[in-house]
Amino acid sequence: MTQRPTLPPLAALTAPSLSWNAASPYSEVFEDVYFSRENGRAETEHVFIHANRLPERFSHWLETRPFVIGETGFGTGLNMLCAWACFERHAPKQARLHLLSTEKYPLTRAELAQALGAWPELASHAASLLAQWPAAVSGIHRLHLTDRVTLDLHFGDTCERLALLDGQVDAWFLDGFAPSKNPDMWQPELFHSMAARSRPGATFATFTCAGIVKRGLKAAGFNWQKVPGFGRKREMLAGRIDTPPLDCRRQQTPWFTPPAARPAAHIVVIGAGIAGASVAAALAKRGLRVSVIEKQAIGAGGSGNQQGALYVKLAAQTNDQSRVYFSGLLYSRRWLENLDPAHQLWHNSGVIQLALNAKEAQRQQRFLAAHPLPDGVLKAENSDSLGDIIGMDASAESALFYPQAGWVKPRKLCEHLLSQPGITYRQGEVIRLEESSQGWLIHLTNGENVEADQVVVANAQLANRFEQTHELPLQAVRGQVSSLNLPDNVEGPRSVVCAGGYVPPAVDGVLTFGASFVPNNATTEVQDQDHLGNIEELRQTLPALATALEKAGVDLTPKNLDGRAAVRAASPDKSPYAGPVPKTEAWQQDYALLKKDATRIPALAGQHYPGLWISAAHGSRGLASAPLCAEVIASRICDEPMPLEAPLVDHLHPGRRIISALIRAQ
Repeated sequence: MTQRPTLPPLAALTAPSLSWNAASPYSEVFEDVYFSRENGRAETEHVFIHANRLPERFSHWLETRPFVIGETGFGTGLNMLCAWACFERHAPKQARLHLLSTEKYPLTRAELAQALGAWPELASHAASLLAQWPAAVSGIHRLHLTDRVTLDLHFGDTCERLALLDGQVDAWFLDGFAPSKNPDMWQPELFHSMAARSRPGATFATFTCAGIVKRGLKAAGFNWQKVPGFGRKREMLAGRIDTPPLDCRRQQTPWFTPPAARPAAHIVVIGAGIAGASVAAALAKRGLRVSVIEKQAIGAGGSGNQQGALYVKLAAQTNDQSRVYFSGLLYSRRWLENLDPAHQLWHNSGVIQLALNAKEAQRQQRFLAAHPLPDGVLKAENSDSLGDIIGMDASAESALFYPQAGWVKPRKLCEHLLSQPGITYRQGEVIRLEESSQGWLIHLTNGENVEADQVVVANAQLANRFEQTHELPLQAVRGQVSSLNLPDNVEGPRSVVCAGGYVPPAVDGVLTFGASFVPNNATTEVQDQDHLGNIEELRQTLPALATALEKAGVDLTPKNLDGRAAVRAASPDKSPYAGPVPKTEAWQQDYALLKKDATRIPALAGQHYPGLWISAAHGSRGLASAPLCAEVIASRICDEPMPLEAPLVDHLHPGRRIISALIRAQ
């Protein structure tokens, strides 16, 4: 039985050791050039663009899904930028392009800029890439280069990355340093992973004619032929695979087999908080017509606070939940920068996570020891440096600083997202979902019905109120924030400060702090006891600020505070639900053998309600999880490569609780 691919450690990647000949970089490790010093772009056009027949294929691309190019070895990005430029020249206006590329030794932003500076005709393309260039951390980094072009950077070992890829490719750029220079990449596993991730008829091209490459391609099912090479290189290889092998990874998890793609011209999203608004925007950006239906108002629930913290608290030892939230944090930061470069809706203040006791300090130390991440992503701080970051003394000897985190105006963000072209918003309460011959019939309390091809349920703690979703366990969690007007002579923190609660920088002279956390409570009345808890948390987290407020005459008692309470939804394992809605009874019947023996796995794909999806249970970390979960759902609906590794996509699947319950029944 095929083993489930293992996620590598979450860690910083090593930068390449380079020397330069003008703008042309040379790898000291692999003793090879990144591109031809004679004419790198002409070589790329010959080897990868024309050998894959991209101009012709782009010009005839009428599919609703994007054309997908996979590359082994991003390097300077020249190949990807050339493919993007070719797509713009030849593809119809409604066509979309999805690029994905692996890289084990990412260049720095400065090195990338220097290398791509050799091609001024690609300057605008390079600028978009450089503006979003991610930190050198293992994992998948999704960049929205334009509304029509997406790039997924898979940072890590190529064979490892392709084994974890959840997606299919139309054309391969088989690049990377020469087999004699980089034998670790040109392994049988590489070619077999390429084949398993190929669509029928997928093509490939590569500069090399090495025997190990020809044998590896043939063994994996590719047909190849020698074609004229570029410049002084007489020959190269090009070919295709007509019948890709079945992806055997699902042998161990057949229940997570994605449902077949189906029409998606009109999609209804239920809920107008950050979960619903982000998935609506993700779908609309792909050219779909979206109707958002909300019971109360935009951002009426947990997404309605004046401020929300964009932050995560990661486990000391990496687990799937931490990986999802960490990827979500990095994605949300790029997403927000793209969406609002003027920072009207958010601020990149960074987040300080204080260690207020010895137990938390030890946990943070264990985390740092297990996760060697770049300082630009996560940095340890002590009492000497905390004051400079926060702007005041903090009651901690140590802390973790997330420079890429910050705070957001959630309701304003939701309003902005729902104002995008292609989205229609209406107020109304959905009481029932009914399958129809055309897709779904959405019944409202006022007697109206709305028709849709597909439906995304994203209404927080109400998400399991429908017949199709009622088996999904959701826990209501009450949260109340407190706020006060700052005196003129008192300033709030410069960054978001987190401990038991959070204190973000003041906005328009108003300091917000909290939030209370009351499980199994769905009340929304502002309560004095929650104010008292928030005040105590403020005193423990930032005693200097509490003292300054009282010296300035502020009476820190509930009667002098404003507040807002809302209900968030959480799952039992505290990870979000993001994916297709399973048919619970069918799963319980099809996989009943797991109750007797978890190794007896029926070869049956999981049954799902056709075209029904859910994004819920984001808890208090929705700003870090909902935008990435929106990409997970939109990518699956639109038949695109996924923005997370396959095991993490499975981790988010709403059916995971059904399987774990069956196995526990042993």
